[in-house]
Amino acid sequence: MKKLVILLGVAGASLSAVFTRWSTAPALVLALYRMALSAAIMAVPVLVRRRELAALTRRDVALCLVSGVFLGLHFTAYFAALERTSIAAAVVLVDTEALFVALASAAVLGQRLPGKAWAAVALAFCGAAVVAMGDSAGGGALTGDLIALSGAAAVAVYTMIGAVCRRRLSTEVYTFLVYLAASASLLAAALVSGTPVTGHGGVNFLTALGMAVCCTLLGHNVFSWGLKYLPAAFISTAKLLEPVLAAVWGLLIFGERPGGATILGGAAVVGGIALYIRASASPEAERNQQ
Repeated sequence: MKKLVILLGVAGASLSAVFTRWSTAPALVLALYRMALSAAIMAVPVLVRRRELAALTRRDVALCLVSGVFLGLHFTAYFAALERTSIAAAVVLVDTEALFVALASAAVLGQRLPGKAWAAVALAFCGAAVVAMGDSAGGGALTGDLIALSGAAAVAVYTMIGAVCRRRLSTEVYTFLVYLAASASLLAAALVSGTPVTGHGGVNFLTALGMAVCCTLLGHNVFSWGLKYLPAAFISTAKLLEPVLAAVWGLLIFGERPGGATILGGAAVVGGIALYIRASASPEAERNQQ
């Protein structure tokens, strides 16, 4: 049953691209709406965690603030990518997060990865290059692909900081603080850039609410919940279904047919990430990380 819940969470997260396509607000505003509504929703369960909030250290708060800034950058980049490229390409490329985590772990934390893991990373990035080259005929689509990759890098930072924070903080407190920090940083960015945050119509509020409920609360929060009961490798592997489901939604709802390069490159990306997860969970990899 718990595995089924995780799969339903993946289905919920995959709807993000659909809600984005239905919206008309700028990417920065849409990201602000989603994070603000997500923070408002998480404020309810946080009420029972008042003691934990009171016990927060300055380090806890600082890490949550930085994590929230990068989460806001991730969503802004992802929504901007969807304005320029296909759903399939944007979701495949933004889901290369695990590979940026692998590179950062090796470069920053000094963790050694087995040869199979590096081969998987190379396969996935070659797949991403194939997706991008397939879009090279259209400058806007290629720009969207590159923006999606920047969104993957941003969420990788969010993930790495979250791994540190979750050692001390509950899911409710951590996600509330991160969503609140993301909202504040996105609001500040909108004000500095002169982007209006109001007057975009009710449709954008509804699409942002749909993402907050279906994609955040019933999607990403479910993944955090599942880490307590299921192996991280299973959850990471299950999330590989997201680009597949998103591509299906794009085909059924918007009539978007992925090109051959997107299908081939996307398969290489998903396969490479799956192989990386398997290799990084091996006994050899675990010894290298100790």
